[in-house]
Amino acid sequence: MPGLPNDSMRRHSSILLVHPPVSKPCEPPAGIARLAVALGRSGLDCRVMDVNLEGMLYLLKQPSPATDTWTRRAAAGAGRHLRAIRSISVYKDMDKYRRAVHDINRVLSMAGRAAGVFLSLSNYKNETLSPLQSRDLSAEAERFEKNPFYPYFRQRFEALAQDWSPDIIGFSVNYLSQALCAAALAAVARRIFPASRIIFGGGLITSWMALPGFVNPLPTLVDEMVAGPGEGPLLALCNRPSVPEKEYGFDYSGFPIDAYLSPGPILPYAASRGCYWRKCRFCPETSEQSGFSPTPAEVVTKELAQQAAVMQPGLIHLVDNALSPRLMDHMIKNPPGPPWYGFARVTPHLADMDFVQGLKASGCSMLKLGIESGDQAVLDALEKGTDLKMVSSALRVLKAAGISVYAYLLFGTPAETLKSARKTLDFVVAHADCIDFLNPAIFNLPAGSPECDQLNTSEFYPGDLSFYREFKHPLGWDRERVRRFLSEEFFRHDAIRSIIHRDPPYFTSNHSPFMTKS
Repeated sequence: MPGLPNDSMRRHSSILLVHPPVSKPCEPPAGIARLAVALGRSGLDCRVMDVNLEGMLYLLKQPSPATDTWTRRAAAGAGRHLRAIRSISVYKDMDKYRRAVHDINRVLSMAGRAAGVFLSLSNYKNETLSPLQSRDLSAEAERFEKNPFYPYFRQRFEALAQDWSPDIIGFSVNYLSQALCAAALAAVARRIFPASRIIFGGGLITSWMALPGFVNPLPTLVDEMVAGPGEGPLLALCNRPSVPEKEYGFDYSGFPIDAYLSPGPILPYAASRGCYWRKCRFCPETSEQSGFSPTPAEVVTKELAQQAAVMQPGLIHLVDNALSPRLMDHMIKNPPGPPWYGFARVTPHLADMDFVQGLKASGCSMLKLGIESGDQAVLDALEKGTDLKMVSSALRVLKAAGISVYAYLLFGTPAETLKSARKTLDFVVAHADCIDFLNPAIFNLPAGSPECDQLNTSEFYPGDLSFYREFKHPLGWDRERVRRFLSEEFFRHDAIRSIIHRDPPYFTSNHSPFMTKS
């Protein structure tokens, strides 16, 4: 894939950055908030648009054609439920919270069903088109008027075109659940802004571009696709000098902060790019050879304090792949103010009561931990660099300090067996009082993983854009056996079922800190 052209015949000066549906509408998108700063500081007229949030709110306000009792009741109460989700009080009553979320989701679901798609607060699936097929993305772009968000897409862009026409429209596509809508939205943008260059970037695009033989799946619609950080390529396209990365920061002033579905604003912030560990086998970060680029800790705490003073968030979400012990230590000494949470590796620091109490005092309300397995042999095979005794100590210390834990498990890895999986079950049960939330997942093999050469692989999902491979498990622990174990043993255990029940529907870890907030 060639890089962005210099395009010296035209000096681009205006850019629209778009966050397309569907992703959880609980916080503004950090990616384009960071891009906006770098572009704005170079003198570009940069504007942002969260069509994901705006589109969902639009659908929730439309008359529902459904005649069933649940949908009619949910539609009539949509405004009340939105107010509830934006109030902290409902998070203290799980039954009321679930009622509000499920009713909001019901209205969206029925709006999607009328258009032949599965639509929820966190996902978007077409009944006949796959985001993993280039031809299906093209088909979605051609049939853009059938997309359930189309009326809002058109309305929003036509209103914008009344007084502004961007030279570049950049779409940040991070999840598969955004791909089809991004294709349809780009088609609408092309019709209303025919002279604009359309650029696709974001996490999903980066993963696609790492696939062998990748070609632009929307060549007549999308002018360029950008892998990795977009600041440099976009500034180059506009013939503007690069901005030092430490000066990027985040700007959320262009987003409707009070409209998100959370009890007060959430401030997302990335203190680094990539992962500082970078050793876990089968990790996409490893297979895509992503580097690690941390923002200086003193810059992080300074920016968080500045952003918090402006936004007055109820929660800071550190979106890093893993918070480094050095950064956490700096935050202990320089608390950002509001409560915060993020993903962390289990290191000896988290088994140190003084360190963890410092985290709690700094505002840490929850940590997401990749425990993965309760079998040390499996962890060693995955090169996680963690010791189960240390994990056990860390869980006990975090519990004692009052920091919630959102634990992640991974079943079906090449080194796992049924015996290993049962060890994981036993480990979770033994620490059930220390684990507040739980996300068990089945392992997917990244298509670009070096280990693919060592395994007997086959097509996982049909499609030229699939970034996973099916594999014949070397120990016979195939996906069907894993699923059977999860349904017949793991989820049936009372202690585990109790933890799973606490998980907020659709919003999961994004709303979990509010469930335990003191």
